[in-house]
Amino acid sequence: MILNDDDLYEKIKLIQKSVGAVPSPFDSWLTLRGVKTLAVRMRQHEDNAMKVARFLQTQANALEVYFPGLEDHPGHEIARKQMTGFGGVVSFKIKGGMNEANTFFGKLKVFQLADSLGGVESLANYSALMTHEAFPPELRKKIGVTDNLIRLSVGIEHIDDLLADLKEALR
Repeated sequence: MILNDDDLYEKIKLIQKSVGAVPSPFDSWLTLRGVKTLAVRMRQHEDNAMKVARFLQTQANALEVYFPGLEDHPGHEIARKQMTGFGGVVSFKIKGGMNEANTFFGKLKVFQLADSLGGVESLANYSALMTHEAFPPELRKKIGVTDNLIRLSVGIEHIDDLLADLKEALR
């Protein structure tokens, strides 16, 4: 125990047990350090995502690009009113199905296949076989997680590298 107040210790212990792990001092320091550059990273994240979304709209093998920053996105007006930016996650449907999606993921070099979406590096997610694999196919289809849906968390790498990676993977 690091407190000299038993009542406070018990309250903190209850919160820790009911809410989850409490970050270590080092984790807290990393968070504070990261906050200092968060605005710069988010601007680059969003700028890259917009360029990726616009690029995907020009690709024959990329269908139905989903990004709230695009004017034709169904949620664009709401996002524009409620948000100061549009974030960095872009989704699209690749022409074809599971085979074409797997081929796409196999060709990526800069984007890394991952369950998580959110970091400075660019990540790609195949929801049908990753985050939503346990869902029955008919439920996945109902909620829009089709076999050709690809989600990208666009990182802060140089945009030319990201677009070249996607162009090659879509061939």
